Amino acid sequence: MSRLPIQSIESAHADAQERLRTAAKASGFLPNLLGVLANAPTALETYQVVGAINGRNSLTPTEREIVQITAATYNGCGFCVAGHTKIATKKLQLPQAFVDALRGTRALDDPKLNALAQFTLQVLEHKGQVGDEALAALRAAGYGDAQALDVVLGVSLATLCNYANNLARTPINPELQAYA
Repeated sequence: MSRLPIQSIESAHADAQERLRTAAKASGFLPNLLGVLANAPTALETYQVVGAINGRNSLTPTEREIVQITAATYNGCGFCVAGHTKIATKKLQLPQAFVDALRGTRALDDPKLNALAQFTLQVLEHKGQVGDEALAALRAAGYGDAQALDVVLGVSLATLCNYANNLARTPINPELQAYA
C-alpha cells in the first residue's frame, strides 16, 4: 500500500489532470508513479519534461535503458525496474539475458555497453565524483563528454522517480507485474 495517495485523473489537482490524461492515453493505463507525482503537480511536470529531454539525448534508446535500469536497481526502486524492464524487453526487444544482467548489475557481454553500465554505477556510488579512471574507461569505450553528462541527466531523472517511489512505497501496477 502506498504511503502517499495515488491520484487518479479525477482526484488530481487541476494542474495535473491533463498531464495524467495524456499519459494514460499513451500507455493504456495510468502508472502509479504518475499518480504519486500528481500530489505535487510540479514534480509530475518535472518528471515528464525531463523525461522528454532525456529521450532525445546523445545516448541510444538501449543506452538510456541501461542507465535507467542500473539506477533503479541501485536505488532499490522495484517499480522503475519493472517499468524499464518492460520497455527494454517489449519496446526495444533486448534479450532477456541482457536485461537480467542489467537488473543484477552484472557485467554485460558487450564491452561498450558494459562500460556505460559501469560508469553509471560509478556516478551513482560517488554522487558524480567519479575517479579519473572511470571517466577514462568510458572514453576508451568510445563515449565522449556529452554521453558522460547524459548519464548524469539519466541518473537525475531516475533519482526523481526512484526516490518518489521509495518514499511512497508505490505499488507496481498490474500491467507491470510480469516485469517485476
